[in-house]
Amino acid sequence: MQTFSLKGEYIQLIQLLKVMNWVEHGAMAQFVVEEGLVKYNGQVDFRKRLKVKVGDIVEFDGQQVKIV
Repeated sequence: MQTFSLKGEYIQLIQLLKVMNWVEHGAMAQFVVEEGLVKYNGQVDFRKRLKVKVGDIVEFDGQQVKIV
């Protein structure tokens, strides 16, 4: 599992996907979220603007990242 050091209160889910280089661009990030391919704390979540915070775990395409 990878970790991501948060520099503020939160990061939006689609921004996190881009920062982790799991998607090539914002449109792709929105698409994978809309299609239900991303899990947030173990549950599929369709909110593109979801605020991911410290302690959360995001999963996509067999990869996981914990926010620290």
